[in-house]
Amino acid sequence: MKHKTIFVLGFAAFALVLSNCLYRTEEKSENVPAISHAERVKRGEYLVNAVGCDDCHTPKIMTAHGPEPDTSRRFMGHPATEPFDSDEVMKKLVSSTHVGIFSSGFTATVGDWGVSYAANLTPDDTGIGAWTEEQFFKAIREGKSKGLDGTRPLLPPMPWPVYRNFSDDDLKAIFAYLKSVKPIQNVVPNPKAL
Repeated sequence: MKHKTIFVLGFAAFALVLSNCLYRTEEKSENVPAISHAERVKRGEYLVNAVGCDDCHTPKIMTAHGPEPDTSRRFMGHPATEPFDSDEVMKKLVSSTHVGIFSSGFTATVGDWGVSYAANLTPDDTGIGAWTEEQFFKAIREGKSKGLDGTRPLLPPMPWPVYRNFSDDDLKAIFAYLKSVKPIQNVVPNPKAL
């Protein structure tokens, strides 16, 4: 009987704590003030910088410190004018060692999956200019090219399986920021199989 009483009291305490946590969460979410568009864009800029979108989506230039993002071409993806084709040596190297090789601008990668090119994230129509917020969410959360059903998956090295864990508010902020940057016309090549 004593064990049963302890179990019932323990369960009741757990239920009370859980209901209190749920109540506080709901109360807190109702009191969160809406942020302005400018604040959302600023948050998006912070997140984009923190997670390193420039690492793949901005071509690099060589500096005294090594390769750095070319801010005049920020987020344009792999430049259409810079070929990055895998030849037989790359094919053999990748298939025999299972490594990935980046282009000199770090905007294209060849690996076991083939050759992938970083997308244009600018608000130009050759980038995400015509995208809706819903498409952006689908691209990041489901790994769908252009955020459309029936399209190919996003390819490595795009870490969408990690980025899909962003909150809705964070994804809205990132999208708002990317829509605010300088549009750059650049048709990124389609991926290739090896």
